[in-house]
Amino acid sequence: MRCPHCQSASTTERSDRTAHGYRRFRCRECRRGFNERTGSVLNRLQLPSDVVFLIVLWRLRLKLSLRDLAEILLLRGLVFSHEAVRDWEAKLAPLLTEALRQRRKGKIGRSWYVDETYLKVAGQWQDLYRAIDSDGNLVDVFLSPTRDQVAARAFFRSAIEVTGILPETITSDKHSGYPPAVEEVFGEDVEHRTSKYKNNHLEQDHRGVKGRTRPMRGFKSSGSAARFCRAYDEVRNFLRPSTRRKQHVPAARRRAIHVQRVAALRDMLAVA
Repeated sequence: MRCPHCQSASTTERSDRTAHGYRRFRCRECRRGFNERTGSVLNRLQLPSDVVFLIVLWRLRLKLSLRDLAEILLLRGLVFSHEAVRDWEAKLAPLLTEALRQRRKGKIGRSWYVDETYLKVAGQWQDLYRAIDSDGNLVDVFLSPTRDQVAARAFFRSAIEVTGILPETITSDKHSGYPPAVEEVFGEDVEHRTSKYKNNHLEQDHRGVKGRTRPMRGFKSSGSAARFCRAYDEVRNFLRPSTRRKQHVPAARRRAIHVQRVAALRDMLAVA
């Protein structure tokens, strides 16, 4: 293992391990000691990496408060505060988001469905722009304090940057900000459809993030709201067992996919 301090490959492994069981090393060049987590985002955490990952995953996936998570693991002898959970989410959620966004780049369909829903941030309602493709795969998520042409244009540019794909058709509601934003960002090559009913499946898809954020009773800042919503939707999309809408996946297959992909998420953090 290379030294995280001087990048030298001249290192030796020590016979003892850290309190959490991680291997320890010493560099023969700079004479400094380190372990498997030194230099990573998981360095100096007071709990094993697997436990912290599990807490962050539960935070994103389950309808549990920060204090609920602390109480659950207290029964297993792990003592930490709800503020520690908040800090771990702030540190690890962006890493998961970035890894997942890079992973799905270029793999999205060219028929996009776009809509927005409301979230309460610092006591004010803000618009969460969301888009999925015709198979139900996530395109992008974008939080904006306004619902207008400027916000729609910023959302479309973000979606292009994330997916690396130009859509062939975009379906939205009849919000007046969408047509000029589509024309400005995509030009005349993209067909823009406005319909009250063709976006019904996206309206139903909003239930995921709405159901998860409702028990949280809003957010205190736009930054934390945007971070959580993006991480939630990226993880939810990655753990989704189906590859198209209304696809039946047997329960045994769903469980196998879930275990495999949770392990992949853990590996993403391990190399961060």
